[in-house]
Amino acid sequence: MRGPRARAIQISPTQQDVLRRIQRQQTADQRLVRRVSIILALAVDPCVDAVARQLGLTRVTVRHWRDRWREATADLQRAEQDQDRHRLRTLLEQILDDAPRPGKPATFTPEQIVRIVAVACEPPEKSDRPIDHWTSRELADEVQKRRIVSAISPRSVGRFLKAGRTSTASEPLLAQSDARGSGAVRRSGQGGV
Repeated sequence: MRGPRARAIQISPTQQDVLRRIQRQQTADQRLVRRVSIILALAVDPCVDAVARQLGLTRVTVRHWRDRWREATADLQRAEQDQDRHRLRTLLEQILDDAPRPGKPATFTPEQIVRIVAVACEPPEKSDRPIDHWTSRELADEVQKRRIVSAISPRSVGRFLKAGRTSTASEPLLAQSDARGSGAVRRSGQGGV
């Protein structure tokens, strides 16, 4: 038993022209092109299953972009009445763009993080610190003093420095483990294990 017949989405000739231009543009983002293809296909065949099969996508994806298009129909009509194709294209790209992701924005910029790491690479004596090496607390205090950041916890400084470390062992460790490993092989060869 079939469900209700799908209702076609509304696309004006002007919108269709702008969508086709985006679709043909060689430098367009491929996600945008895929979403444009979904909308253009739904204008011809409103069946979500058929469009999903045709484009090799899931029904959920096709339905999501169909619904997003329907929600924006009034805005598209208003933009089209202004007869400003650039504004219309910008609106189309916004409609077919990813929605903002939830979550807290980053507290520190990449530039600030780089500057914090750069301070950590300097000898503490250069900053008139009476210490031999940086601690997270001293470094946090110094970057605030230099006004790289207005406030930062020693824990955040520690995370930045830890993130920059490589996960591989240093060469001396590798050389030691190699020497141990070869000795173990010799011993097992001698013992007949």
